[in-house]
Amino acid sequence: MTTRQNWRKSTHSGSQENCVEVAMTTATVGIRDSKRPGPALSFTSGAFAAFLRKARR
Repeated sequence: MTTRQNWRKSTHSGSQENCVEVAMTTATVGIRDSKRPGPALSFTSGAFAAFLRKARR
């Protein structure tokens, strides 16, 4: 995740800063803590999609 990212958080978060932010590119999905926007976890798009499918079950 070395390129500039457009980080966003869920609209369900409202004005709270205690959230998870997500940034997407064509190949990766980055996830970070909105309170401490330092290092981020990075996943391939496919791995993140698989995670979401299992989390929704």
